Amino acid sequence: MTQSDGRGAPTQAEPTPAALTSSSSASVARLRLVVARLHRQLAQASGNGLDLTHAQLSALARTQEFGPLRIGELAAYEQVAAPSLTRTVAPLAAAGLIRKQPDPSDGRSWLVSITDEGAELLDRVRRQRSELLARRVSRLTPEQRGTLLAALPVLELLLTEPEPDRS
Repeated sequence: MTQSDGRGAPTQAEPTPAALTSSSSASVARLRLVVARLHRQLAQASGNGLDLTHAQLSALARTQEFGPLRIGELAAYEQVAAPSLTRTVAPLAAAGLIRKQPDPSDGRSWLVSITDEGAELLDRVRRQRSELLARRVSRLTPEQRGTLLAALPVLELLLTEPEPDRS
């Protein structure tokens, strides 16, 4: 007999401890799929009228976090080549979301910083995505919310790649 989540959708069986400790390809694929789908749904929640790519939103957020900074520095944060980032940033500057100004310490370089309009756009995007996620989390049982909260530190560990052993 198939279990239901109360809305008619089938529920996944609880993972066994062995499944949690192994990194089987099926478990890894399931995690990847869940993360990718949730990311896509969050991005779509704030996409109404947004004509920005993921790369542009990311560059805008990094500029807010670390700016003002040189294009090369921003490219390093974004892990892309500087010429590629220059193409990413151009529409942001044209839309008034970031400003480019000459670097006072090096006349050949430019500094980018976020404008008030860019900061307001990021605030709106983050608020819309957080509201969607809060609605989703509110549907969980208290036990499920506790499990999700307890998993956050582990998920955060997945965000960083350890440095390769050079010995």
